[in-house]
Amino acid sequence: MTVIVRPAVVADSDAIASIWHLGWADGHHGHVPEDLVAIRTKESFWTRAADRIDDATVAVVDDDIAGFVMVVDDEVEQVYVSRDHRGSGVAGVLLSEAERQVAANGHDEAWLAVVTGNARARRFYERCGWADTGRFDYPASVERGTLPVPCHRYVKAVTSVS
Repeated sequence: MTVIVRPAVVADSDAIASIWHLGWADGHHGHVPEDLVAIRTKESFWTRAADRIDDATVAVVDDDIAGFVMVVDDEVEQVYVSRDHRGSGVAGVLLSEAERQVAANGHDEAWLAVVTGNARARRFYERCGWADTGRFDYPASVERGTLPVPCHRYVKAVTSVS
């Protein structure tokens, strides 16, 4: 299987939204405040995906969007893989690309937040060399500000790009 990573384009928005919506439900329902679940409607993922295209990089397998990552400065904000491609190595490719982007942004360390109850994601990041630095409340963006979400902060040193 060949995985190609490339910057997202507007035409990728629907695929990103679909992957994000289903993946967010899998990793967050039962682990985040109900107020956030109520705000994260299906429609909200389509709006957010369209608004965040410039931050997104997609993984393509056989002409299908298999997953995406969003990086802003030193934060790996979103990493999602379609249900059909989980366990295939796509997530590792996307995470490596995110680490490269953080280094290219001039940072020596990348960080990301993982919902405390998302054990599958936490194991994945630990296998990829990320260190859990402890619990914190992540300020999830919502229409009128932020909502605190119980998370763990993970960090990893990244190699500077010359």
